[in-house]
Amino acid sequence: MVHQNVFLIKIISGILITCLAFFVFRFGQFSPVQVSVNGNSDSQFPPPSVILSDNEDLLPVDIDVEKCDLFTGKWIKDPLGPIYTNGSCGIAVDGHQNCITNGRPDSGFLYWKWKPNDCSLPRFDPQRFLQLMRNKSWALIGDSISRNHVESLLCMLSTVEKPVEVYHDEDYRSKRWLFPSHNLTVSNIWSPFLVEAAIFEDSNGVSSAAVQLHLDKLDKTWTDLFPTLDYAIISSGEWYLKTAVYHENATLIGCHGCPEESNMTYLGFDYAYNTSLRHVMDFIARSNTKGMIFFRTSIPDHFENGEWHNGGTCKRTEPVSEEEVEMKVVNKILRDVEISQFERVVMEMGEETGNLKLLDFAGMLLTRPDGHPGPYREFRPFDKDKNAMVQNDCLHWCLPGPIDYLNDVILEIIANG
Repeated sequence: MVHQNVFLIKIISGILITCLAFFVFRFGQFSPVQVSVNGNSDSQFPPPSVILSDNEDLLPVDIDVEKCDLFTGKWIKDPLGPIYTNGSCGIAVDGHQNCITNGRPDSGFLYWKWKPNDCSLPRFDPQRFLQLMRNKSWALIGDSISRNHVESLLCMLSTVEKPVEVYHDEDYRSKRWLFPSHNLTVSNIWSPFLVEAAIFEDSNGVSSAAVQLHLDKLDKTWTDLFPTLDYAIISSGEWYLKTAVYHENATLIGCHGCPEESNMTYLGFDYAYNTSLRHVMDFIARSNTKGMIFFRTSIPDHFENGEWHNGGTCKRTEPVSEEEVEMKVVNKILRDVEISQFERVVMEMGEETGNLKLLDFAGMLLTRPDGHPGPYREFRPFDKDKNAMVQNDCLHWCLPGPIDYLNDVILEIIANG
């Protein structure tokens, strides 16, 4: 009887242990953990330190959204690739940036995405952008990089609704598009210096005379439109490296790249850019606009073994690490002027500059030397001669390409601050 009772107790104990193990497995620590972007968990159990997924970024669960720096991070592989193709935008893309159509043989540069270090960056949602921007007006103001950027935005939005061109200036450098279903207008305003300038260049960028630059007179091409805008991205920089004669108070004061026989005072491009940008920032800060105004820092180029005019190339096919690339001195000077003028006006104007925000993409794009057209700014440049001497473009960006991710960051700032 004793042996039978012991055996019975063992059987009952085994059944109870099995049931308890099943209950813990089914309802205990293996229950799903839902983690929101601010680190809060909907589960009663503490979430793991990192949520792992084959297709998603690594997301620390204890991040503080208010401390998230969307501009500091790295490029990680993205099997999904771009949300549009080189052929889906039609006439919206400048032919010089249509790298795949022009014969660029590699496509690996399309399969990377920007990952901030301390937070998640959602993939650009064109439907969400259009809904947020219903009945709004946008303008991207500046040089050909601004044009490159606006074409990127149009391509991404055109996956939901095709834009209609409703305006262009005489030279087709300033344009405006309408998204009819959302009553959204997107303008590209050509103003490479942001101040008044007499420019003597042909369509290939060849100058016949020095630029005449009025450092204290803003270009009315953009200032007249400015009060009507709900959103604007303003930028400049690269054009200040050109040979130019400078004027202030309607008086010639000096030059950059002065001719040898000239008696004019040499003033570096940094002097001109600093003076002009001071007037630009003061205008924006004192305009009392209700719109959200972004100032974008200038974006570095990636010419190697030369520059635009003397055989520089960009042959890389993948992103590089921060240790592998260094910003050029001229790009550092431009960016230092931009940051100092932005910080100055914010300090002087305080809360009155609440709608003025800085977009500093310099570091983000510095590590993408693979994203430029290179020789494929022209259609199939090596078809006739594989050894042909071809002009390389290591300044602008292929579409699709890395510049698309500027829109991911901008949408996140607008939607979530």
